[in-house]
Amino acid sequence: MKADLVVNRENIISEVDPRLYGSFIEHLGRAVYSGIYEPGHETANEDGFRQDVIDLVNELNVPLVRYPGGNFVSGFNWEDSIGPKEDRPTRLDLAWRTVETNEVGLHEFMNWAQQADTEVNMAVNLGTRGVDAARNLLEYSNHPGGTYWSDLRKENGAEEPFGIKTWCLGNEMDGPWQIGAKTADEYGRLATETAKAMKLVDDSIELVLCGSSSSKMPTFGEWEYTVLDHAYDYVDYLSLHMYWGNQEEDLENYLAKSIEMDEFIKGVVAICDAVKAKNGSDKTINLSFDEWNVWYHSNKADDEMEPWQIAPPLLEDIYNFEDALLVGCLLITLLKNADRVKIACLAQLVNVIAPIMTIENGEAWKQPIFYPFMQVSNYGRGNVLTPSVESETYASKDFSEVPYVETIAVHNEEADEVVVFAVNRSKEESVNFTTTLNGFTLESIVESTELAGYDIKLTNEQDHDGIKLADNNDFEINGNELVGELKPLSWNTIRISLK
Repeated sequence: MKADLVVNRENIISEVDPRLYGSFIEHLGRAVYSGIYEPGHETANEDGFRQDVIDLVNELNVPLVRYPGGNFVSGFNWEDSIGPKEDRPTRLDLAWRTVETNEVGLHEFMNWAQQADTEVNMAVNLGTRGVDAARNLLEYSNHPGGTYWSDLRKENGAEEPFGIKTWCLGNEMDGPWQIGAKTADEYGRLATETAKAMKLVDDSIELVLCGSSSSKMPTFGEWEYTVLDHAYDYVDYLSLHMYWGNQEEDLENYLAKSIEMDEFIKGVVAICDAVKAKNGSDKTINLSFDEWNVWYHSNKADDEMEPWQIAPPLLEDIYNFEDALLVGCLLITLLKNADRVKIACLAQLVNVIAPIMTIENGEAWKQPIFYPFMQVSNYGRGNVLTPSVESETYASKDFSEVPYVETIAVHNEEADEVVVFAVNRSKEESVNFTTTLNGFTLESIVESTELAGYDIKLTNEQDHDGIKLADNNDFEINGNELVGELKPLSWNTIRISLK
């Protein structure tokens, strides 16, 4: 089997917004406690944060982390998380039916984010609360001083403002599982008034409006149109959420599900532009795909979990090799839509449906999905080149034409290199793969790696290095072409330096 990718230096989809490689920490399960924070751990620093986890987050090169939820935020009183730790209240978290101690609060998380070299995408509670709590949190976080809330921040140890620039207006407000769920009109009005107030406090911030919780919601489409019609003039992004799983044990269909992501994105873009046209606006609303990942392995265990524990092991999916292949396809899909998807958050970062896992009082280790995310985050920077792809296709249960090869190329002018990412979905056949790079003078292959040859159900749970990147020496440069072999069921990254 063969496949061809042709790109041109001047034919660009978009420059990548670095926030495309964001992630997510929610006060859920062991994401915070014994995830990023474990004061008794041998690697813990003076603030109680695990340095081994920070080191892995740095490997992923995550520029933005959404916080503190997620479903958690819709019942959260942010004021509980500031001031002396001994004075903070312990609360029931109704979203996940656990107990939140507030030991890690706003100041602690902002400190962790600085140590992890990332920005914070802060979510405000529009479930049980609204305009007042949101504007007060923003004033506390970003105002320089001389007011009640900004001076209280200073009293609590942060002389300088946090300077948080990206804010989510609630979370999944269309979901009946959400505390304080709303109709589209109810949410649209509340989000509009909240956005107006927040931008009066700090007009430099960017705001994310809640879209549908997935494209499977019965109100999908209608929800987007209605909430945008209310809030269009006051917000900057519309959110998308979607998770995927292989419950049916159908590998060919599972690896095709990035097509569903692409269709979801293009459908929401069409709705955004319809509201733009209807309102006669000259402003374009872009997208924040601020929850995406594989999530299904842990569902049964979560159903059996006893309620009202502190930091129980919830949503701890143990990912396998086929999950890494799908995550690779999903990352390529995000790059293909980089003209409109400016923010994306792999949900989540540590322990909870995450690329990084920790053992309490033990080591931190990399799940198979760590590797494609790490490579695309680090090397998928610059201009995404418009792909022309020729590949044989197959039909699966839900998709009629699935290309065996999913691929994209990114030109990083700063590093003076082109990077090609490719997944071979075929179970049996290698692919003779040619990439034609028009407008470039190729010098050498800097690095060529693959994830290939593993059993699709293999995980890193027992042998933490069971699945890891290997060198692939099958590629070579021939003029302006990159030629080589994609092994069956493989994730591939090839970096090419330019003259």
